[in-house]
Amino acid sequence: MSRPYAEVIGDPIVQSKSPLIHGFWFEALGLDAEYRRTRVTSDGLAAFFAERRADPAWRGCNVTMPHKLAALDLVEDRGGLRGGIGAVNTVVRAEDGALIGTNTDAGGFYAPIAGLDLAGEAVTVVGAGGAARAVLFALARLEVGPVTLLNRTPLKAAGLLARFGLKGRALPLDAPLPPAALLVNASSLGMTGQPPFAPVLDAMPDDAVVYDLVYAPLATPLLAAAEARGLETVDGLAMLVAQAALAFEIFFGTAPPRDRDEELRALLLR
Repeated sequence: MSRPYAEVIGDPIVQSKSPLIHGFWFEALGLDAEYRRTRVTSDGLAAFFAERRADPAWRGCNVTMPHKLAALDLVEDRGGLRGGIGAVNTVVRAEDGALIGTNTDAGGFYAPIAGLDLAGEAVTVVGAGGAARAVLFALARLEVGPVTLLNRTPLKAAGLLARFGLKGRALPLDAPLPPAALLVNASSLGMTGQPPFAPVLDAMPDDAVVYDLVYAPLATPLLAAAEARGLETVDGLAMLVAQAALAFEIFFGTAPPRDRDEELRALLLR
């Protein structure tokens, strides 16, 4: 039997660091497995899942842009994702061949800020796609204060606030940022090949945290602006590794060695 493998799918996908992360953990654990990077177009998504369903060596895949919403229609939703986050970032192949969707983004987003007390605090989020849904899902459970959601289509953003029961307002992307304890970029802005996101941060209090989910490049214009203001920052690698750890355990049935995160981060930054 072929050795077990998982993969990450998206379009584009060349920027993904997930194979490095999982490969590091395989070596650390002495696990004979493989993790691949596979470009899958929107038109080819259904065919991809049909092919993988028949492969007993395939443990599952992580799902990145632009497939986090579309994948929900192609897998089983046994955990109530459709009524919750509304997006899939992880698909696992069950022993009976069923493809089951889940989402590790919310847990991955929360892990790096678990020490913050955000109850009742104002938060600003940028974006309204699959990653933003996971962020809003987590924020709702943290019982944060008003949420300002910036998006190209404010009407869509307003619908997401209502979906997650969050009080706040929806604004266009070029709106001035309000004061907030936490600013999260959950959009593709700032990613390689995308327009930058470098808003004026003057309204942010001195103890605010700026969190950019983008990790390619790691030093985004947003984080550079935050550091220039002396604000605490969280970069995209923090969430990437945290959500990958949850997926790794789902795929391979064992927890990765998180005590070696500093070594892993150094590898990813080379």
